[in-house]
Amino acid sequence: MAGEISKKVQEYKDSLKSKAENLILKEFPETIVSLNDLLETPAFKNRHFSEVYYDLNIPVPDPILLKDDDDMPPKKKVKYDNSISQDGTKVMLLPSGSVPSNKHLVELIDIVKPRIRKLMEDSNLLKMWISFMIPKIEDGNNFGVSIQEDTLAEVQSVEAEAAAFFDQISRYFISRGKLVSKVAKYPHLDDYRRAVEELDQKEYLGLWLVMAEVRNRYCSLHDIVVKNLDKIKKPRSSNAAESLY
Repeated sequence: MAGEISKKVQEYKDSLKSKAENLILKEFPETIVSLNDLLETPAFKNRHFSEVYYDLNIPVPDPILLKDDDDMPPKKKVKYDNSISQDGTKVMLLPSGSVPSNKHLVELIDIVKPRIRKLMEDSNLLKMWISFMIPKIEDGNNFGVSIQEDTLAEVQSVEAEAAAFFDQISRYFISRGKLVSKVAKYPHLDDYRRAVEELDQKEYLGLWLVMAEVRNRYCSLHDIVVKNLDKIKKPRSSNAAESLY
């Protein structure tokens, strides 16, 4: 039983090594070319901020006059008619229905997220591949091992950055939701509406940057692994004398 399990583990390691080498030598170059082409499409290249504007569907309500009643106490005079107070509009129901997400940015996010996920999966595969290549700890002749460790650190850094890209997208929706709720509560204040526009523009620029960084990370991983492929696969020379030169 133990022998069968060990055999399956070894088969998994061998399969992973084969996938990783194919990833580096074949899939990474194809992915880099594909991402370059994507960044040249109208969705990302030379797009004006005005093109990502999206109406909030929150109308400005008609102004409500103050009650003119001199007999009311001073504190009551500063109140608006029933539904309006100094704290803003009491939002019970938006007259035009729900407030949609910015569809232009949602479309871009649907393009960007699968690429981020793929980068995370690919970097995770490379991380395991390099880890399997690291030999047991021995004295001397460890220059190749140090190359493996440096490459592994670079791969782990890319994996962490890809996870941060996901976090950026989720934080955008949270921030936008808070601003939109302010617009619903204070519909007469143009600054909140403008803040939503500015946030959308910032996210558009951020999505372009994320796509460029995903492409750049593929380039850097491909470059460092290909340059050091021999040392990564065989960190120690079989001839100990060679380490003296």
